[in-house]
Amino acid sequence: MERRGDRQQDSGDSVSELREWRPVIYRKCTDTLWLLLFFLFWAGLMFITGYAVMAGAAERLVLGYDSFGNICGRKNTPVKGAPLSGQDMSNKKYVFFLNSCSLELQSLKISSVSLCVSSCPQEQLNSLEDLQSFARNNGSCLCVYNLNVSSYTLNPKAAELCPTLPVPPSKSFPLLNRCVPQNPECYSKYASVLISMVNEMDVFHRILSGILAGRDTVIGLSVLALAFSFILVLAFRFIRTLLVHTLIALVVFGLLLVSGVLWWLYYDYRNDPSTELETQKENVKFLLGYAIFSTIVTVVLLSLMLVLRKRLQFTVQLFRIVGKIIGRIPFLLFQPLWTFLILIAFWVFWVAVLLSLGTAGTAQATSGGQVEYRALSGICYMAWYHFVGLIWTSEFILACQQMTIAGAVVTCYFNRNKNSPPPHPVLSSISVLFCYHLGTAVKGSFLITILRIPRIVLLYLYNILKQKESACAKCLFKCCFCWVWCQESCLRYFNQHAYTTTAINGTNFCTSAKDAVCILAKNSAKLASISCFGDFILFLGKVFVVCFTVFGGLMAFNYHRELQAWVVPLLLVGFFAYLMSHSFLSVFEVTADAMFLCFAIDMETNDGSAEKPYFVDQELLTFVSQSNKLTEGQKHRSTRPFQDNGDGTELQPMT
Repeated sequence: MERRGDRQQDSGDSVSELREWRPVIYRKCTDTLWLLLFFLFWAGLMFITGYAVMAGAAERLVLGYDSFGNICGRKNTPVKGAPLSGQDMSNKKYVFFLNSCSLELQSLKISSVSLCVSSCPQEQLNSLEDLQSFARNNGSCLCVYNLNVSSYTLNPKAAELCPTLPVPPSKSFPLLNRCVPQNPECYSKYASVLISMVNEMDVFHRILSGILAGRDTVIGLSVLALAFSFILVLAFRFIRTLLVHTLIALVVFGLLLVSGVLWWLYYDYRNDPSTELETQKENVKFLLGYAIFSTIVTVVLLSLMLVLRKRLQFTVQLFRIVGKIIGRIPFLLFQPLWTFLILIAFWVFWVAVLLSLGTAGTAQATSGGQVEYRALSGICYMAWYHFVGLIWTSEFILACQQMTIAGAVVTCYFNRNKNSPPPHPVLSSISVLFCYHLGTAVKGSFLITILRIPRIVLLYLYNILKQKESACAKCLFKCCFCWVWCQESCLRYFNQHAYTTTAINGTNFCTSAKDAVCILAKNSAKLASISCFGDFILFLGKVFVVCFTVFGGLMAFNYHRELQAWVVPLLLVGFFAYLMSHSFLSVFEVTADAMFLCFAIDMETNDGSAEKPYFVDQELLTFVSQSNKLTEGQKHRSTRPFQDNGDGTELQPMT
């Protein structure tokens, strides 16, 4: 059936096709080829998943393994040529190094022989008799498996098959189930080797080590960030002037508090005479970086708040209007929760596959009866493919959320009876998305992915080349990084409006983007200042969540300063807090952007007459007029080309 609005109008000697904006009743699938491409891409991801599950051993990385190919904490299968492999280690969950006080790192492998033991020695063992007594009393044999406990003091090769004496006291530490020596000198060497090994690994393994080291604290702080985000969403839903002032005061307090605590911790660490371990030196170095960054952000945000303080009342009115729309569609507040749960499920799946993929290798016995794992060919290319899948799929899920919110807002905006909103606008928007416009979401998310990958590559190259101490190269990399980031931010902005246009007109991504750019270019001066300041207040809300979550992390991690490098967990907590707050507050951001685009289309298409009345309610119209001082200018809309619609048709509501 032919769509209404695809007509032509003469203008002088030329004929141009005009877009008649309306939520169309009869739709067709958009960007179908891109949806097919996405399915083919995911078929490749499923192949990699199957290969990783069959060839990988994620348990080896998480649980730890000994030098003979046995994974600690489980039953094992024998490896050909390794007589000590294939043992039942169900009761031996910890990795113990025979030479823990003088470890050396050679090609990402620790030179010392490692064993699976049931418990770590809590006291120093000075002789073979002590080792024998410890094995009999605790059932934990610290010598190589083929040496019987009764032969510890009789076998002439016991000195080679048992740990170097004296054995320092150690405790099981939740860093990949290792027995960590507690002697300061041994611990310093042990931690130095582990940190060197982690630093030479890829970024994922470094992040994984940080999560495992402080996983309980990270989980607790993540729950705290979730609570802060939910409270903030409710606060913005029922916002008042006093609440905005309170939020700004809390943000200022949080910024000053976090910056002050970071500088205090840096001073405390730097002047602590016991700061000798590598983990503590890493903490000092990154605390300085965190403190400088936090101070810069504090100064910039305080300056912006001082400059923009006069537009505070307009912001309150803006959020009242957005809150009224959300009040008509209360299920919009639950969209970030579903999106977040889907993202968490996908990320867990992605991490599990990457763990299996990273441990995919063949076990080969060496001449001494030990076992080495050699990576299979092509794993690196699979890992990159898997990484692209992470970015593309995550952006696709976020794009679906944006299109769902935009579709629901469009449905309610283009409704004549504001007191009787359409039934189930969210479900209607989801059904339209899945039936017609998944390809558009795929294409928009793919464009974001194309820009994000160069950013990551530039960051990777910068980390490799930063030791060259070339100021020119560093400046060039930072400029390129900022340029790509700006491009990505602009693309995200236009993507959102393209999704809203697709929800209205049912057109493909490119056509919707072109139409959105045209309508925004005509109304940019009218709506930019309102939208930007609203986004700034939402950004302050995200800063509020990050500040107080990071402050809680600083206090929690500071109690364990001697045991772990908590730089990576703290960074992850801050990132997760921002991601959580952005996911929840994006409801207001997307709703406001979609509302203003609908407003601009309404003004371009209708003139407020009896034949073409506005869809906008009086409160929004008054707000925009007061904010931009355009009350008089709205009386002269007869000069606009989009107003002269020959048949006088009005925008129709979506069904």
